[in-house]
Parts: sequence; C-alpha cells; structure tokens
Amino acid sequence: MQSGYVTTPFGRRSMTLALVKGQFEAANIRPGKSVDKWKIYRDACDARVLLGLRDRALAVLNALLSFYPEPELSDGSNLIVFPSNAQLSARANGIAGSTLRENLALLVHAGLIHRNDSPNGKRYARKGRDGTIEAAYGFNLAPLLARSEELAQLAQQVAEERRRLKIVKERISICRRDIRKLITAAMEEGASGDWGMAEAHFVAAVGRLAKAKTEPELTDCLEELTLLHAEVVNLLELQLISQKSDTNDAECRQHIQNSNTESSNELEPGSREERGEPAVRTSEPLREAIRAFPLGMVLRACPEIAMYGPGGAISSWRELMTAAVVVRSMLGVSPSAYQEACEVMGPENAAVAVACILERAGHINSAGGYLRDLTRKAARGEFSLGPMLMALLRLNGKPVQSTA
Repeated sequence: MQSGYVTTPFGRRSMTLALVKGQFEAANIRPGKSVDKWKIYRDACDARVLLGLRDRALAVLNALLSFYPEPELSDGSNLIVFPSNAQLSARANGIAGSTLRENLALLVHAGLIHRNDSPNGKRYARKGRDGTIEAAYGFNLAPLLARSEELAQLAQQVAEERRRLKIVKERISICRRDIRKLITAAMEEGASGDWGMAEAHFVAAVGRLAKAKTEPELTDCLEELTLLHAEVVNLLELQLISQKSDTNDAECRQHIQNSNTESSNELEPGSREERGEPAVRTSEPLREAIRAFPLGMVLRACPEIAMYGPGGAISSWRELMTAAVVVRSMLGVSPSAYQEACEVMGPENAAVAVACILERAGHINSAGGYLRDLTRKAARGEFSLGPMLMALLRLNGKPVQSTA
C-alpha cells in the first residue's frame, strides 16, 4: 500500500483541500488489489466527458502508463513513474512542452494522478544497494487504482447515456419521417383538414430539433413530434373510417394526363335542372375533404391563371375565384356548369378546378363537359384535386412540396 503521508507540489503550484482528499483516498487502497492498467485507461477514456478531460490529456495519461513496467496496477508495488518531459512528449505524440504541462495539470485536477515532487522538483528514483527503488519522485498512479471501480461505473454511465441518446434519435428519425410522409400523402390525395397548419407545426418542430444537442432537449423534441404524429394519425383515421368510398386517385390522374383522348368527343351537356333532373348536392364534409391545398401550391401548379387576376397577379383566394369566373367565360364553360361545380366542390375548389383546366386547355375539347364530369365524380366522392395538382406540379417541373 502507498504511504499515507500527504505531500505538496514543488514551487509555485498551489495546494488545495481537494488534492489532500485525493491523497487520502489514494492511500486507502484495498490490500491485494490489482487491476489491468489498460482497462482503467479505457474506462477513463469512455468517461472523459464526465471527468472534464480532452483527447490530449488522455494521450498524456497513456504515455504515463507506458512508463509503468507491469501490465497491472497493484497494491504493494511502486506506483510512481518519473519520466522527463522530453520522454513524455515523445510518447504523447510529440506534443509541445507547454501543452504537456497544461494536460498534466488537468490530470491532477481530475484526480487521476498525484504529484510526488522531489525537493528540487526533479523526477527521479533513488535505489538501494540491492537495486530496488527506495524512493521515487514523479507522478503517482495510485489514484487510478483506488478509483478503478468508480471509473468503470462512470464508463457504464456514459455508455448508457449514449444508448438512450441513440434510441431517442432513432425514434425522432422515424417519427419525423412518418409525419412528413403522412402530411404529404394527405395533401396529395386531398384529405380534409388544415394540412397547411400541420405543415407549419412540423417545420417549426424540425427547426427546434436542429438546435437540440442534449438528451433532455432531444426528448422534448421527440414528445412534440409524437404529439403532432398522433394528431395527424387521428385526423386521418376519423376521415378514412367514416369515408364510404375510397378516392380513385389513378382515375383522377389519368384525367389530367390523358384528357385529350378521354374528352375529344365530350360535349358539355345541359345542367341537371335543364334536363329535368334534381341538382347535385353534397355535404359540407365532402366540400371540406377536397379543400386542403395552400394557395401558393395552386399557383405553382397553375401559373397561367395568374394573368387573369387583378393587375396580372393573384394574392388571395378571393382574387383566384374572380379570375376563375373570367377564365370560365373564356373557355366557354356555361354559368350553370360552373355554379354546379361551386355547389358540389365549394367555390374555392371549383376555382382551382378551372385553373387546372386552363393549364391543360390545349388538350381538352370541351372544358364545360370536362368540368361537369369532375363535378359528378366529386359528388360521388371519387374525385380529389390532389392528384391533378401534383401532376401539374410535376409537369411544370416544380417541387411538389418542400421537405424538412
């Protein structure tokens, strides 16, 4: 066992009560205790954040341990190493002298080594006649042996924290992916709900996530994303379970892509009132179900309608509906066909449908007949503006939706 004698550092180096306490603890090593020195070193490396150490300090500790001749630190042996600064620097990857002294001080402050200075501050060993070391002056490695269990626990704590952090990051990645794709699918297929608001919440949450570094901060971000995910899923679940018929996305997409063949012989029939049939009516939930796209997305998909707005631009839904009335007349769509579309889809969605028809006017022989066909499908719950807008966005080479 190392002597319980408390020593102080040479020269101007100050002594603190923490150093005194450390020497007491280092002297209280269990008799016969022996630990692999490189295992202790690996534990110190794993726990370096908790110990307040940096990589250079660990390199110096590695060099100090290399001067201890035995593979294990054990009670009863001489645990003091006494290399010169030049020798230490050579084994610590050639670091400068000032850096070496700074990192030695860090190791002392962390309580991993103690100074056992000679009267003149030199490091050396005095041997007896039989060649054994009688006294050594240098750096005492006894604190490493005394704290071996503590260092192992700190290393396990760091490993556990790293494992928890990895799990949180994995869950964030999955939750973030799910929200992104669910919102995109809902917007593309015209699901009812304020998806613009959900998108804004998602973007804001991702923005806060970029600034989160610690586990508590990341956990808070995960809770926020989990709540948003639950809200998105609940909204979709309520709609899809109560929906009587599925939206035929493929048919709607084929309308916009192959409208020249499907509508080449299509003529606009008269309104239902003109044919003696009751007018098509729809419920508010259906009107809301296809009203889920921000104005900016509509204008990116249908840029042609902007020139029919006030001053050649559109900045609100009201201006879009005003422009749609002008375009309706220009395309030869009868007032009754447009009115019927407004009643079934809602005036905003009817205006969007007209904007889409304008975008593909060169491939549609009868704009009025095409609009009536879309109105009938919307009344049956078989039409969504989503695929039509997405097809036009892709056709115009615009991004469908920004991803976070």
